[in-house]
Amino acid sequence: MKDFRKMTAVSAALLMGFAMTAVPVQAEDATEVPETEVFVTIADAEGKLALVQQPVTVTDIDSDGALTINDALYLAHETYYDGGAEAGYASEQSQYGLSLAKLWGSANGGSYGYYVNNTASMGLTDTLTDGDYLNAFVYTDLTGWSDSYSYFNLNTAEAKPGDALELTLSRAGYDENWLPVTLPVENAVITINGEDTDFITDTEGKVTVTLENPGEVLLSAKSDTLTLVPPVCVVTVAGEKTPSESESETESESETETETETETSSTSETSTTSTSSTTSTSTTSTTKNTSTTKSTTAAKTTTTAAKSTTAASSTAATSSPSTGDKTAPVLVTLTGILAGGLAVMFRKHQD
Repeated sequence: MKDFRKMTAVSAALLMGFAMTAVPVQAEDATEVPETEVFVTIADAEGKLALVQQPVTVTDIDSDGALTINDALYLAHETYYDGGAEAGYASEQSQYGLSLAKLWGSANGGSYGYYVNNTASMGLTDTLTDGDYLNAFVYTDLTGWSDSYSYFNLNTAEAKPGDALELTLSRAGYDENWLPVTLPVENAVITINGEDTDFITDTEGKVTVTLENPGEVLLSAKSDTLTLVPPVCVVTVAGEKTPSESESETESESETETETETETSSTSETSTTSTSSTTSTSTTSTTKNTSTTKSTTAAKTTTTAAKSTTAASSTAATSSPSTGDKTAPVLVTLTGILAGGLAVMFRKHQD
């Protein structure tokens, strides 16, 4: 009797142990990794903007346990470069750690730069956070390395037509001890959507820009004395965009074509209706004779379809692959095994 009670206690303890170990598995499956979105800008080997603040959802593509610059640049190429990351991007291990080997299709021996929120990064393994601005560029001067990373004090801005937008243009540089410093960019010409303007920065890099046309505007800059990595400020000017003359002509032609198609369709429908009326008169008697047969056939078909649907549902319920939490089936199986063991022991005890 004592042995029987001991075995019962041990079996119950084992059952509780299996149940407790199943709980953490279920909780782990429910955990979700939050998404991180950054905005990527890339200047190519010709010094032109290839990407401008394009959103990229960063995931851990290299499985290093972190969301890094390497992940973001790889995914930016995978999404926006013709041919994907395989054609346009590459990184490799070097004496300096993980380094760029190709950016936007250019493999120049490792002459690239990348900044996060306008601050120089230490390497491709630097981590990113949600909302970061990642700017990368290919050096265009491969002898004097004179490319100078430049940026506005604003990444984005909102304005109304005629508003005065004040900006400051700066660039990254080094002092006599090769320590990083921030320098103003003077006498730089501001461009709007790639076109030169009369807006020029002063000795402090400051400039006041007035935008008249509603819509999204890309501000950048260029210099006659510096090799600037093109800065970027995307401005949203409030109001409805006025269509250009060519757009108005296109819309007018489209409306004319639509009206013509409507008239043609109306004429076609009138002709079809007349023909259908004549045909309907001549086939009325035939329809009456066959209606009973069609109804019977439809009823049989419906019944058969219902049976087929029921059978299909039953089969699907049986053959569908199991998904989700698999803890319950395991516990049921273990419970059955333990219960069977207890029953055998109880019967032996009675004997």
